[in-house]
Amino acid sequence: MRQQENKLFLRRVPLLASLDDLQLDRLAAGSIRRNYPRGRTIVSEGEPSQSLYILLSGRAKVQRSDSEGKEVILSVLGSGDWFGEMSMIDDAPRSASIITLESCDFMSIDKASFKAILEQSPTVCMAIMRQLVARLREADRKIETLALLDVYGRVARVLLDFSEDVDGERIVKNRLPRQEIAKMIGASREMVSRVMKGLETDGFVVPLPEGRMLLREKIDSYVS
Repeated sequence: MRQQENKLFLRRVPLLASLDDLQLDRLAAGSIRRNYPRGRTIVSEGEPSQSLYILLSGRAKVQRSDSEGKEVILSVLGSGDWFGEMSMIDDAPRSASIITLESCDFMSIDKASFKAILEQSPTVCMAIMRQLVARLREADRKIETLALLDVYGRVARVLLDFSEDVDGERIVKNRLPRQEIAKMIGASREMVSRVMKGLETDGFVVPLPEGRMLLREKIDSYVS
């Protein structure tokens, strides 16, 4: 029964959409569904890699730390995203930590099952390659943002990245704590608070209930 439930969850994952029933059965046999509360570290930077994780629901942050404990958030993952594929391919230790931002459901796939699917399915290989290329392009864009934009531009870029189109308006649906934004752009929490206050005062950002935000079109001027 548990394997059949795992198969049903795996079938919903876009990455695995090309797999046939037999391949899904084999993958489900090496998969475990897990739920983690907010603030739980799923994998830690530097540890050996034994599983690929697929996020079924919730949000989690990808974070790195230096020797002095300073933390940098590289990205935020949402439903359908996966992580751990790099270490599964090159057998190197985990390059970052994954920490839940809210209650999350994950499917973990063991290393042997993942590598078997890569050998059997060129479509899954291409999907992994496209995701790796997308992440490389995103890393290039973030490097450009940090190098060329001032702190107002960097905050605006984060808000735009997290916004969604809702009836023609750009809405940040999920609450973004100031400290989390600070870790994304390499600034202090105090500086981010001042910038957010300025954006609100000037009408670029309109606070909404439950921590949501409405972004006005003119906020684009900070990143153009």
